Amino acid sequence: MKHCPALLVSAPASGQGKTTITAALARLHRNQGKCVHVFKTGPDFLDPMILQQASGNPVYQLDLWMGGQAHCQQLLYQAATKADLILIEGVMGLYDGTPSSADLAAQFNIPILVVINATAMAQTFGAVAHGLATYRAGLRFAGVFANQVASPSHAEMLQESLSQDMPWLGALSRDKNSQLPCRHLGLVQADEIDDLDLRLDNLADHLSKTALNTLPPPIAFTSPDVTSDELPRTLKDVRIAVASDSAFSFVYHANLDLLQDMGAKLVFFSPLEDDMFPEVDSLYLPGGYPELHLDKLTTNRIIHEAIRDHHAADKPIVAECGGMLYLLTTLTNSSGQQAAMIDILPGQAIMQERLVNLGLHSATFPNGELRGHTFHHSQLETSVELSTLTQPARKGLRPEPLFQKGRLTASYIHWYLPSNPAVAAGLFLP
Repeated sequence: MKHCPALLVSAPASGQGKTTITAALARLHRNQGKCVHVFKTGPDFLDPMILQQASGNPVYQLDLWMGGQAHCQQLLYQAATKADLILIEGVMGLYDGTPSSADLAAQFNIPILVVINATAMAQTFGAVAHGLATYRAGLRFAGVFANQVASPSHAEMLQESLSQDMPWLGALSRDKNSQLPCRHLGLVQADEIDDLDLRLDNLADHLSKTALNTLPPPIAFTSPDVTSDELPRTLKDVRIAVASDSAFSFVYHANLDLLQDMGAKLVFFSPLEDDMFPEVDSLYLPGGYPELHLDKLTTNRIIHEAIRDHHAADKPIVAECGGMLYLLTTLTNSSGQQAAMIDILPGQAIMQERLVNLGLHSATFPNGELRGHTFHHSQLETSVELSTLTQPARKGLRPEPLFQKGRLTASYIHWYLPSNPAVAAGLFLP
C-alpha cells in the first residue's frame, strides 16, 4: 500500500475549464519542486498533451471499461510509488457516461474537486455545487473552484452561495490570454501553442493565491492482486514503425508501453518530414490530423511507395482513424481541398462540419475482444469489403466498419491495446 495526495478534477459538463485548472494545478506544484503525475479519465488525446507539458510526466488514461479496474488500479499504484501528487482530470460532467468520473472516484476513494464555469451565474452556483455533491451518496468532495469569474464581488457572491459543508477553494478570473485554444476535435495540440509554458505559469501563479496551493490529504493506493508485469514476450525483437508527428499523434502511452513490454522495438518516423521509411517488420499508423497537412502528406511520395511496398510484402499494418484515412485514395479537408493519399484502401474520406460518430466500441477478433473508442468528423466511402462491424458499448449507437486487407487492420477505432494484450500482439506479429 502506498499513500499519496490525490484529486479528481470534475465539473457539471464539458467546457467548464477542467483541463485548464488541472494543468494549472500540475504546473503549480511542479514549479514548487514536487513530482506530479496526471491521468485523464476516459478516451482523449488532446487534453493529455497539455497535461503532460504542465506536469513534465507522461499522462495515462484511466478508463474502467477500456482498461478494467485492475489495470487502472495498477497505474494509480505505480504513480503513488513516486509521485508527490496525483491528479485525474475527469471526462464531461461528473456523472456523465458509463462508467463515469464519479464511478472512478468511488472505485478508488479519490476526493473530487468541482470546477464550475460561473459565467452569468450568481447564487445558482451554490445550487449546482450542492446538486453534484448530493446526487450520489458515498463520494468525497474536496471542494469547489469557480472559473471565469468577472470580479472580486462576483467571487464573493459565489462563495456565499455554497452550503457550509462545501469548501470554497478559490476562483480564476476571466483572462483570455490564459485560455487554451480549440479546434474541431478539442484543444489545439500542445506543441502548436507557442506560449503554452507562459500560459501555464501564469495560471499556476493565479492558483498559488488560492487554497489549491496546499496539497490535499494523502489517500491509500493498493496494488491489484493480478498485474501485467509478466507479459509474454510475444513481440520479442519485432521492429514496429510508429508514425509520430503533428499529423499522427493520437496514441495512448499505454499502447506503446505494452508493445515494448512484449518485446517490440519501436521506431518512430514522420510521414510529414522523413524521406526514408525505416526497416521494420510492422507498421502502426495512429490517428491525428492528416486533414490539416494535406500538402505535405500528398507530396511525400517516397513514404507512400515504401508503405505500399510494406503492405505488398504482407507485413502487418494497424491503422487507426486518421491513420486509416492516410491509406485511402483521397482525403478532402473541410475547405474542399482534395489530396492523393497512399491508395492501399481504394476510396475517399471527406471532412464534415459536424461530428460523425463517437463512443466506446469493441471488436471481436479470432483470439478475443479488443476495446477502444471512436471520435471523428470524416465520412468514409470505400469499395473495400468490411471484415466486421464494431460493437458500441452503449445500445443505439452506430457501429464502425473494420477492414482487414491482407495483414492490414484498419478502422476508425483508436484501440486501447492493454484491453487485450494477446489480440494486440497478433495484430503486429509478422
